[in-house]
Amino acid sequence: MNAVAPAHPASADVVIVGGGIVGSATAYFLTHDPAFAGRVVVVERDATYSRASTPRSAGSIRQQFSTPENIRMSQFGMAFLRDLDRHLGVDGDPVDVGFRENGYLFLATAEGVPVLEANHAVQRACDAAVELLDPAQLAAKFPWLATGGIAAGSLGTANEGWFDPHTLLMAFRRKARAQGAVYVEDEVVAIERRGAAIAAVALASGGRIACGTMVCAAGPNAGRVAALAGVDLPVAHRKRYVYVFDCKDRFPKMPLVICPNGVWVRPEGAGYVCGTSPAEADDPDCEDLELDYAMFEEVIWPTIAERVPAFEAIRLSNAWAGHYDYNTVDHNGIIGRHPEVTNLVFANGFSGHGLQQAPATGRAVSELILNGRFTTLDLSRFAYTRFAEGRLVHELNVV
Repeated sequence: MNAVAPAHPASADVVIVGGGIVGSATAYFLTHDPAFAGRVVVVERDATYSRASTPRSAGSIRQQFSTPENIRMSQFGMAFLRDLDRHLGVDGDPVDVGFRENGYLFLATAEGVPVLEANHAVQRACDAAVELLDPAQLAAKFPWLATGGIAAGSLGTANEGWFDPHTLLMAFRRKARAQGAVYVEDEVVAIERRGAAIAAVALASGGRIACGTMVCAAGPNAGRVAALAGVDLPVAHRKRYVYVFDCKDRFPKMPLVICPNGVWVRPEGAGYVCGTSPAEADDPDCEDLELDYAMFEEVIWPTIAERVPAFEAIRLSNAWAGHYDYNTVDHNGIIGRHPEVTNLVFANGFSGHGLQQAPATGRAVSELILNGRFTTLDLSRFAYTRFAEGRLVHELNVV
């Protein structure tokens, strides 16, 4: 009797666990590099991406960070977005993610102005297109905005906005496959180690894929995946809500506005979307997608109505929940090799920045695998070893 062939390759030079935006960007950059002649296998447990973080995100990109590396990563992401047809087009098909370049507007009270000014200095040093506005300038530029209690605002004047995250994910996946990456719909349930190296991943279907390098790009599940290899990775699920509402007043050029308490709001199609992050004490590890309308009623709506008086009369029309791959230590990406399990590479913990930083992360992980180091943008600051060494990266511009 002939043996039944496995539904997946028995081995790969690189196995990427997680086929979301970061895993697919990594697969794209690896297979795009002419110096790489190996096999890339991406293991994704849900090819529909119905619960994945990427399609459930707000789909935004900004340069207004306080950390130079975060700014540079998003700058590369923006440049990549502007040339998607060349990067991700297949068979001449255009890639349109519907980018709206309306910018971000961070508002600050008098207490928050020093941080806003310090962040502005870092952003300008990185050539980010941002400007600081006083209340009179804010009122003149945005007549729909109530500036009471606001001392200053930081506006991104270019290279910031929002787009369709699902379209970008599918474009990365399609291009990676066209370049030879193999996608396997399955779940990694065990990881085989031989001493200081990962030898193979075992799948829920009963299969096994031997690997030269394993990339952990499993989003909110990354901590569990790393634990299968006996590695502690401080990444967990954190649920976030996006609320959709209608308003008779339209402000189509409105930027994404971030209020001093962290509530954000922006236009979306014929309506608006909004959200916020809960206090850390009210933000447990959580895998469900149940909605909390009390947050909208008690926190978000009062905030946006105070800041945009037209939003006192609105109608909630939709809402959804999704998960951050939350770095529970310093809330920034974890990118690089494990110091002891050296063929294990992390691309995790972006805490809400993964979509906009996926192109830069995919490129960086590809460089690390192919060249043994970062060659274009040094992201060693985000190394896994920073936790043990006390070199935490604290981002001050958090949304």
